Amino acid sequence: MKITLIVVGKIKESFYRDAVAEYAKRLASYCQLQILEVEDEPTGEGWSEARKQEAMKKEGRRILQKIPKGSYVAALCIKGRQRSSEAMADWLENLTVQGVSHLTLLIGGSLGLADEVVAAANETISFSALTFPHQLMRVILLEQIYRWHRIIKNEPYHK
Repeated sequence: MKITLIVVGKIKESFYRDAVAEYAKRLASYCQLQILEVEDEPTGEGWSEARKQEAMKKEGRRILQKIPKGSYVAALCIKGRQRSSEAMADWLENLTVQGVSHLTLLIGGSLGLADEVVAAANETISFSALTFPHQLMRVILLEQIYRWHRIIKNEPYHK
């Protein structure tokens, strides 16, 4: 399966970049991974809600342009469906059984995902009711994708 992550912004901290590189390396034997970054909009303290929405819409247009045609799209949102790692492994395996050969996962920027992006997704997924920095969420998502593949293959993974 091909898995594409479309993410807002670049990773600035080297420890996050190192973690992303490590999980990308581990995933190479399970899937074809592609990470596409789109430019993030600058945000400021005290911005009005309308200004924040406009920034998210600009980021959203960039995301929508990058979504591969024919891929199954899941957007990461706090209000999305939460599942255990085992249930997510079943979800991934079921997508494959249903003939999905390309999965695209979307991570928004510091303001989240525009409504238009969420509406364009086949479904939304939540990893927690907590809010995570979008750079850390990239690492968490890659670790979970790796874990899902290990579960599917019945391979051991530390808890």
